[in-house]
Amino acid sequence: MGLEIEGRPSDSPYVSYVWRSRSEGVDRMTAVASARWDLVFWQSRGGFHAAVAGPESRVSTAPVPEEAAFFGITFALGTTLTHLPAPRLVDGGLDIPDATRRSFWLKDAHWPVPGPDDAEAFAQRLVRAGVLVRDPLVTEVMRGGTPDASPRTAQRRFRAATGFTHGAARQIERARHAAVLLRGGAAAGDVVHRLGYYDEPHLARALGRFVGRTAGQLRDDPRPAQPLSLLYKT
Repeated sequence: MGLEIEGRPSDSPYVSYVWRSRSEGVDRMTAVASARWDLVFWQSRGGFHAAVAGPESRVSTAPVPEEAAFFGITFALGTTLTHLPAPRLVDGGLDIPDATRRSFWLKDAHWPVPGPDDAEAFAQRLVRAGVLVRDPLVTEVMRGGTPDASPRTAQRRFRAATGFTHGAARQIERARHAAVLLRGGAAAGDVVHRLGYYDEPHLARALGRFVGRTAGQLRDDPRPAQPLSLLYKT
């Protein structure tokens, strides 16, 4: 019972994570903040559906279709659809009408519905068609590098590719990483030291804003009544 999620990381520069999920006996979930966007497909009693799920700047509560099976591709930070700029998707998204189990409509064309084993190949087809693009500056900045651009230009490109400032994206990524460590049994003090928080109250504020759980809840309650959305190490 609940929201069962499984997935795998990707070595594609365009894809972060490929996941599947199934809901049973749950109608709400805590949607953890994320700087990345997803392409999601699901089958429920109401039929087959597809949507572009935008990045989330803060934690929220989201409905979960009853007895539904989901498949999703989480795209890499800095990757964006050319006809749907990332800033337009933050804290929102786009339902894709008339999707079927075989195909869906995206930027003036029908595309075959991908599966867990061909998500990367699907992303490459989008790239070749000019539907999906990626700004490598985002990866360089997130890794602490110094891009060959002025600070103002770098920040403008970062926001255009992600919908966030560099600082906001780092805060979200760090809070998600903290949640993963705490769910794995790490002590709050160790997470503070490892991820560079000032102290445990600083960690607690970040978790409340971006994850919606305390450190104790993440560590001691692996199956809460209201489940968390997808969490994985970034």
